[in-house]
This record gives sequence, C-alpha cells and structure tokens, in this order.
Amino acid sequence: MGRLGLAGTLILMVGLIIVTLLAMASLVVALVGAVVLAVVMLPLVIQDVHGRTALQSLTARFSWWSGRSQGWHLYRSGPLSVVPHGVCRLPGLLAQSRLVEGRDSYGRPFALIVIPSTKHYTVVFDCNAEGAALVDQIQIDTWVSHWGQWLASLAYEPGLVAASVTIETAPDSGTRLREEIHSHTDPNAPELARAALEEIVWNYPVGSARVSTRVAVTYAALPQLGGKRRDQEAMVREIGMRIPGLISGLSMTGAGSARPMTAEQLARAVRIAYDPDSQSDIEAAEGQDLRWDDAGPVASQESWDHYVHDSGHSITWGMSEAPRGEVLSSVMNGLVAPHHDIARKRVTFCYRPHDPASATRIVERDRRDTRFRLDGSAAAARNEIDVIKSDQSALEEARGAGVTRFTILVTATVRSAEELPVAAAAIDTLSAPARLRLRRMYGSQASAFAAALPLGIVLPNHLQVPALVRESL
Repeated sequence: MGRLGLAGTLILMVGLIIVTLLAMASLVVALVGAVVLAVVMLPLVIQDVHGRTALQSLTARFSWWSGRSQGWHLYRSGPLSVVPHGVCRLPGLLAQSRLVEGRDSYGRPFALIVIPSTKHYTVVFDCNAEGAALVDQIQIDTWVSHWGQWLASLAYEPGLVAASVTIETAPDSGTRLREEIHSHTDPNAPELARAALEEIVWNYPVGSARVSTRVAVTYAALPQLGGKRRDQEAMVREIGMRIPGLISGLSMTGAGSARPMTAEQLARAVRIAYDPDSQSDIEAAEGQDLRWDDAGPVASQESWDHYVHDSGHSITWGMSEAPRGEVLSSVMNGLVAPHHDIARKRVTFCYRPHDPASATRIVERDRRDTRFRLDGSAAAARNEIDVIKSDQSALEEARGAGVTRFTILVTATVRSAEELPVAAAAIDTLSAPARLRLRRMYGSQASAFAAALPLGIVLPNHLQVPALVRESL
C-alpha cells in the first residue's frame, strides 16, 4: 500500500481495526490510539531521496553508536597488538577468511578465498581487458551480447551465489617497466639506444595510470537447500574443473586473456588496497612470499562517512538507483576511467543471479504489479514505462535471458584527509553522466570497502536482519 511493504501494510490495517474498535468504546481512547498508530507508522512512511525509510536510518545510527561505544571501529594489528602471533590479518568481515590453493583441469595454480561464516569459496580471475578505444561499434556490440550470455549462464552454475567485476585505476609506479627494460637491455648496445631507454624508464610512468580488471566468482558449499554440504577438498576439486569453462566464456566478452590469480597475487593486491604507499616496495620485492595473514592493514579506523587504513583514506558509495531509460555500452566509461583528483578508484559491479525457476516467477510477479499500479492510479508516464519494461523483461526471460540482481560499489582512495572532499566532488561529477544515483555508505564504510574488493563478500549474507524482514518493511 503506497510506500509500505507487506509488514508495514499489515501493521497499518491491524492498527486501523484496533482504533475502530476503540472508537466504539471511547472516542478519547480511540484518538490516543490513532496518535500512537501515527507515531509507529511515521518511520515507515518517511523516505529520503535514496528510498531509505526513517526506521532504517535510525537503526543504522543506533548500530553505529553501539559499535563505536564498544570500540568496533578501531583495528590494530602487528607485533604489538592483541592479534594472535602478531600478524596483520584483514579486519572486519574478512577477519576469519583464509586462502587455499589448488590446480584446475589444465594444471594451472589458483587460490580460493574461504569465508567460514557463510561457507563461500571465491576464485578470482585477473583479466587483460581490451578496452573500447579504436574498436568498431559492431565489435563492442558483440562483446556486450556475449557478456549478457555469460551472466545468464551463471544461473545454471550449480552452487554459484554471486559474481563481481572490479575495475581499479591506480598510478603506475614504473617498477614493472623498469625491470622489463633492464632485463632485456643488451650491455653491448649503442650508448644512444641505452640513453633513450633510460629516458623512457624515468619519464613514461609519470602521470600514467594502471587499470586492473578482476572477475570474482563465488560458490557456496551447500549447492541447494536440503542438499549435502561439500567439504573444502571437494570445493577445490569442483571449482578447479569449472575454471576453464568460465574463462572460455569470458574470452568473448572483451575481458581479454583471463587467468586465475594465485595466493601470492591475491595477497599482494589486497595489501596494496589497504596500504597504497606500499605498492612500490611490494612490486620491487616481487618473488618474495607474502602470506594472507600479513595482507591486512597495521591500523584502521572507521568513521561515520569515511575509512582510514594505513596510508589511505577512502570513501565508498553504493548504488541506490540504476540508470533509467536506454543504457548504452559507453554509459560507464567516465566512471571507470582514471581521474586526476583520485589516487586510487575502484568500481565494483556485484551480481547475484536468480535460478531459472525463480526468474520466471519474478518477471511474472513484476508484470502483474506494474499493471496493477497502472490500473489503480492515474496513468503516470513512469507507470506506463514500467509496464513496457516488465512486458519486455518477461518476453526476454521466456526466450532464455537470465534475471540477475546487481548493484555497484565505488571506492575512492586518497592519501590524506584533506583530499577527501575533492574526491567526493569528483565522484559526484562522474556519476551524473553514468546516470547513477550513489549514496555514501554511512556507518558501514569498512564493510563496504571490503565488499568492493574482489574477494567474494556477499553483503546480504552478512546482515543480521533476515532478507524477508527487510523486504517486507
């Protein structure tokens, strides 16, 4: 009813019945009951521009105050901390995570991120995305089509619960270029050629950016409700057999050559994300083993609207409204491209596919709901468009398209607190051409920062309030 969900509508109807019964006994008591009902319903009716009710905002604020009073917003690790063995474990939702290694059916090593609290296993692919520069539109349309087919195929993967694509832009330190040139330079080469190469080594990395694309696929140990839970060895063996098929599907989407990341590569990527200033040292020390237990920050502190971690200060936003109307392939170009006001920027697209049976039920339900809204109120233009969209979705699902829940997380990392307002203004500017409505993740910056990493954190599975209760409100 209106902005209310199922639970809110039931509370309103029951309250009205009680007020009516009270009015039969005493008008004053009924008036008091109506005031109480209005006070109860007010937090469920008031909503901000992002669709969050006053009840959700008050609950988030209370949870933040409660956690802060207990010191949950602070994290200290290392030899002088209370962390066992003096290691630098990851904080928050990743505190109990661990890495296991295996080999796929082609014999390539890969690492699995294990989240014990949700029994999720995640494999991460490092992709060499080709980009759309100097590429014909026909080829781009082909990539988009195959990307849609790859997402639709995830619904048929047994035990798959989520997938994510993370595009990270960061300044290039030039270490890899320097090592590549020095290792291939002939000592007997002419002096002019060596001088030219030295000039390239020192000048090319200045102002350049590195773009990294990683795809994470998350499986559950329990493939279906009522099924048998698989142990760690079974998950490593089964995911290893599925990796070649997933990579072959990505090859036609413009992701380029994809390969599974090893344990050392994952630990390095996570360490740099939490401590950006360590990038040069970690790249220079390539070949030295970096354990997963030492991939976390030495210190971090979460504030209401930002997150401080070692040498970085970050703000994370979440999508509250997807782009409306026709979405072209270039709509996200500005958002994922490097920006001079943001040292490191991470844009993560999170997907949770519905199984085919649920997809059919969802599109038919949406179709009925949109038609009911159109018939029960004034024929607003938005309602008419919703009917057209629901009909199109039902038609495409009947032809084999998948239905996927998705959201977008954007993280901007800078080197000092003074640069945070500039980075926030830059994200606001970039989100407008993308036609996205982003909301800063107030009170949950640490969790949102971890979820934006390609580590397989499925946020809805970590919430204390069940999904059924949240959706009904």
